[in-house]
Amino acid sequence: MRSILPYQQMRRAILAWHDRSARDLPWRGQRDPYRIWVSEIMLQQTRAETVIPYYLRFLEHYPTVEALASAPEEALLKDWEGLGYYSRARNLHRAAQMVAGELGGRFPQTVQGLRALPGVGAYTAGAVASMAFGLPEPAIDGNQVRVLSRLFAIQGEIQSPPVKKRLREQALLLLDRERPGDFNQALMGLGALICLPRNPKCSGCPAAHLCLAKAQELQGQLPQTAPKAGQRVERRAVALVFWEDKVLVRQRPDKGLLARMWEFPHFLQAESGAALEEALAEMGVALRGRRTGPQARHVFTHLIWEMTGYICRAASGQVQGGRYVDREQLAALPMASAHRVYREEAMSRL
Repeated sequence: MRSILPYQQMRRAILAWHDRSARDLPWRGQRDPYRIWVSEIMLQQTRAETVIPYYLRFLEHYPTVEALASAPEEALLKDWEGLGYYSRARNLHRAAQMVAGELGGRFPQTVQGLRALPGVGAYTAGAVASMAFGLPEPAIDGNQVRVLSRLFAIQGEIQSPPVKKRLREQALLLLDRERPGDFNQALMGLGALICLPRNPKCSGCPAAHLCLAKAQELQGQLPQTAPKAGQRVERRAVALVFWEDKVLVRQRPDKGLLARMWEFPHFLQAESGAALEEALAEMGVALRGRRTGPQARHVFTHLIWEMTGYICRAASGQVQGGRYVDREQLAALPMASAHRVYREEAMSRL
């Protein structure tokens, strides 16, 4: 273990690598806090390659925080469709309304002020503060955790308070005070491209000769994470109920998984046709015919839906807790990707 860690050498090597090798991303080099904020919210738990088309389209539709604040929520959720973690979009909307209204269209220029916005945690506040306002604040995302853990051979479960405290301390010591935004992006890029979760590319790392984990042959063991909770499997029957030239949809509750998104009626453990008909009857829907349709599987963070579809014909247009929509209306509704297979099936039949 080195008695004095070579922060300046690490800093210079990582920034030089970033200046040579930074990915060409549409939010790279931004100083507009609105655009940085949108990109960072989208990038939470989502790969940059996936985010790029969403980000570009989003800024076309909502070029300013005022435009986002005044947008109908359903339109916003439709534009977010497919990115997942829809609470991010709703928090984005609420925060935009706060900035456009209470704050007169100006983003807070302190970490504390940024963290007061809905959906903005320590990482996002650090990213906006450093990239938009040049504040010397770390932005410790999953990529940075991996790089910092290995550079300084930080052992212990990364979500434990002592380890989180040490990671932040080392991030502050390593941070370039002249270019904090660039340096935060450099660490993120290093984690995304070189310091990979498995099989890190140490031969291409600009700081490999200074890395304590590499010196101790610990890079494959760090960072240390808690075991993942087991994913619960739910078997669900999905009903595509057609009446005339329309199909039945319903909106999810205001809170919880996929809040306020639209979906086709689906029911836990309703695996037989009789059980499905009974569940639909509780919505006031009587069927005059049904047959088995597509199967699909969707994986959430802690949950898996195993779905069997049913193609149904309603005896009437009566329904409680849902509504029938035509093809154009169905296409316009924000629906989670969990039901993509079933929307495609419904669209093909309308």
